Amino acid sequence: MAKKFKDLTEQEILALAIWSEETDSRIYGDFAAGLQQAYPATAAVFLEMQGEEDGHRRCLIEQYRSRFGEHIPLIRREDVSGFIRRRPVWLTRPLGINVVRKQVELMELETRRFYERAAENVSDAGTRKLLGDLALAEQKHSAFAEAMEAKHLTPEMKEKEGAAQRRLFVMQVIQPGLAGLMDGSVSTLAPVFAAAFATRSSHDALLVGLAASVGAGISMGFAEALSDDGSMTGRGKPLIRGVVCGLMTTAGGIGHTVPYLIGNFRVATGVAVVIVALELMAISWIRNKYMDTPFLRAALQVIVGGVLVFLVGILIGQG
Repeated sequence: MAKKFKDLTEQEILALAIWSEETDSRIYGDFAAGLQQAYPATAAVFLEMQGEEDGHRRCLIEQYRSRFGEHIPLIRREDVSGFIRRRPVWLTRPLGINVVRKQVELMELETRRFYERAAENVSDAGTRKLLGDLALAEQKHSAFAEAMEAKHLTPEMKEKEGAAQRRLFVMQVIQPGLAGLMDGSVSTLAPVFAAAFATRSSHDALLVGLAASVGAGISMGFAEALSDDGSMTGRGKPLIRGVVCGLMTTAGGIGHTVPYLIGNFRVATGVAVVIVALELMAISWIRNKYMDTPFLRAALQVIVGGVLVFLVGILIGQG
């Protein structure tokens, strides 16, 4: 069972502080390593913060030696109740810069509160002064980080990091989502319109469209999630990519299936055709905005494929 903070001895409080500073230093080092390739300027900020934490650890070890000798007992945050359980986001690759900054804010707040409480629970004047100084240092850490950002994050570097973040967003969200939307919008055209023209029944077309859309979504979702784990390509977590791709595939098919809730077959088909045109234009716009494909070229590629599949569905349905 975790020990209550109020039950810690002064020796245990100092040992816990030493371990905490060492852990935070390593976390900042992991942040720096994880951000080095995409965000080198921000990585430099975390390297300097790592050095700051190492300095705190050395001061604590000197104070511990002067009072308790060379042996430092192993006592960690998880051994004491009341500490926030930290998710190991520093092990994730690629690292998200916004996730990292939020984690650092939590780390600084928790560490400052720990030193403030620790200072209240020790009687030795020297130890109490050291803990109070460290609490003040943690309180100033935000200003330190801002100063380091001002030093390293020049406008040029911010622009580069913004471009890198955009590329990661495109790789991890836009690409799987776009692939799903294109597949759902185009591949389900043939079965939906074939069923509509073969049966002349809105209800039958609706059932076929729902089945095709959901089935395609499940298939595409699994295919994307199992394509790679993202460790080498930087494409992010496979589960998230699979969910994005699967949902967008289903949405692409559902769009031109929903009009068949209208009982009149001809009216429903007319509305569905309009929605298909809007879907293809939306795909062209996304490719233009995020994939740097000229709009006319993107529209031509998507529309030609969509029209061919649409015609195939009508021909089969009328055959």
